[in-house]
Amino acid sequence: MIGRLLIANRGEIAVRVARACRELGIEVVAVYSTPDRHSAVVEMADEAVHIGPAAPRRSYLHVANIVEAALRTGADAIHPGYGFLSEDPDFAEICAAEGLTFVGPPPAVMQQMGNKATARRLMAEAGLPLLPGVVEPVGTVDEARVIAARIGYPVIIKAAAGGGGRGMTVVRDPADLAEAFTTTRATARAVFRDPAVYVERHLAGARHVEVQVLCDTHGSGVSLGERDCSLQRRHQKLLEEGPAGHLTPEQRAELGRLAVHGALSVGYTGAGTMEFLVDDTGSAFFMEMNARIQVEHPVTELLTGVDLVREQILVAAGRRLQLRQEDVVPRGAAIECRINAEDPTRGFAPAPGRLDVLQAPDGPWTRFDTGYRQGDTVSPDYDSLLGKLVVWAPDREQAIRRMDRALAEMRVEGPGVHTTIALHRALLRDPDVVADRHDVQFLDRALPDVLARAAALADAPAAGLPAAARGSLSLVQTPAADPQPETTTPEGPEPCPTRPSLSATS
Repeated sequence: MIGRLLIANRGEIAVRVARACRELGIEVVAVYSTPDRHSAVVEMADEAVHIGPAAPRRSYLHVANIVEAALRTGADAIHPGYGFLSEDPDFAEICAAEGLTFVGPPPAVMQQMGNKATARRLMAEAGLPLLPGVVEPVGTVDEARVIAARIGYPVIIKAAAGGGGRGMTVVRDPADLAEAFTTTRATARAVFRDPAVYVERHLAGARHVEVQVLCDTHGSGVSLGERDCSLQRRHQKLLEEGPAGHLTPEQRAELGRLAVHGALSVGYTGAGTMEFLVDDTGSAFFMEMNARIQVEHPVTELLTGVDLVREQILVAAGRRLQLRQEDVVPRGAAIECRINAEDPTRGFAPAPGRLDVLQAPDGPWTRFDTGYRQGDTVSPDYDSLLGKLVVWAPDREQAIRRMDRALAEMRVEGPGVHTTIALHRALLRDPDVVADRHDVQFLDRALPDVLARAAALADAPAAGLPAAARGSLSLVQTPAADPQPETTTPEGPEPCPTRPSLSATS
């Protein structure tokens, strides 16, 4: 069993892991950069170690400092969270060599699934459906032309080592292929230090659906349902929800079966996500695997009641899965909004600063995961995620209303600080989103209208969603129209007034 765990991360995921450790009776070691020295996780930890200045390469990506911190503090395990070193197989291998339990899959599996071209080949061998394309890196423009001509335009060129929505270029015209190929390789080399790219058919109008899996080290695995992540801006997720209501129960069950089968076929262990593109007929095509905990994991936690971080740690400690597939019964609907310190009106430019006011909403089935407190400063040195607002309700319509109420209650104020709160409220009012008929390109098309709606909501933050179809209640009975109104008072005693009654108007 793990007795002392070092969290190699910061922000909300560091706090999330620390809380899971507390509930498991595991001591917590936090690491921090200079600007994070007073962060929430540092205050929560049993011990905290300064690992470097603000620059990630000199702190949260500095493998030697993190491993040294673990060894000196007596930690016997490291949880990498997401981002930073979470999908670095070299880091996982060094942890193993130093006798530290890495909370994640084996390094060799991480290496294979981290390369998108290799992952496509392995999943094709496991029988998962793929979009037309290749399963090996493409070395030249001429080779890319031959492949594109064979599978048909539009195609998408992807960095084999890519992630986070970067290193992808859609090509609709053969005349644009050479430039797209060159620029994508250059981006891949600059961002991922690996210029390898591959080519596959681009599926327009698709939905992005991912399946949460959990596998132990004894060969067992379960699916914990799926999440729809189609509301994205330039491949960056903004809002996630579950279940994927546009799929039938049979399609969702089959997607879960494929995901578990694919993960077990490569010896995957721990929490992971298999991502698919789904067309308008419900046909799904494997896209990639994320070999770590996902930002949006709370959606699944609210749907299933399973603490994924807790399970992740227990699996890393060698415990058999206590869950069987039939035990996993997702209920209701859950939505997560990523509250980013960004200004959507300026191209989503980061808008960090001091949080003079940070008031999270409360109420039934409303959760806010954050690493910040009122008075903290959002650093410009890291990603702009301020926190994740997550709600659950018995159905999607109620979940949308609950999320709108929660967003309306949330207050974030500070000099120069802007957020995506109003943008999310505007998104949840869009007819296509409400009807669940949006696709991955929806926000890129509708952004001007959504921004205009968000600006109006920012000016009137208390406005709620329109009333339900039944209309408002009235205590006063509306008199029926009289085609021949009396012009004189009738003789006899004065009538009693009509008794007020509850009536609905539509």
